[in-house]
Amino acid sequence: MEETIQLSRARRNPRVDKRQTNCSTGRLTICGAAIITLNHMVENRLDVTFRALADPTRRGMLASLALGDKSIGELGEPFHMTFAGASKHVKVLESAGLVARRKAGRRQICTLRPEPLKEVEDWLRQWEKFWTAGLDRLQALVEQGKDE
Repeated sequence: MEETIQLSRARRNPRVDKRQTNCSTGRLTICGAAIITLNHMVENRLDVTFRALADPTRRGMLASLALGDKSIGELGEPFHMTFAGASKHVKVLESAGLVARRKAGRRQICTLRPEPLKEVEDWLRQWEKFWTAGLDRLQALVEQGKDE
């Protein structure tokens, strides 16, 4: 009886995966949820790093960590945020590989890990030729205008 109800729900709702209706949570499982999770797991490291760097608060936290290790509370203090808010920002930085967190008693100490920033620098370096050529043309036009 239970299986018949689950199968009929699966027929009415195409988002329910029919293969999962045999398990106890089959009617609660949305087809495609695993695909979404899988896509997050396969994300490019460069994308994750840029996403972490997109927020000015996180960039400020990284700048603070460049001066030395700090606790989560110390990182959040200049931004007048709660420990929970600062911890969420640190978690994003940690998932991007930009920060390592360790416990020291009751405190959580964060350390800067610059390796992902090197990957960003390497990627940005490919555009250096484009900007250099454009600036060289601009300089030539400015100097040509001075001569006239």
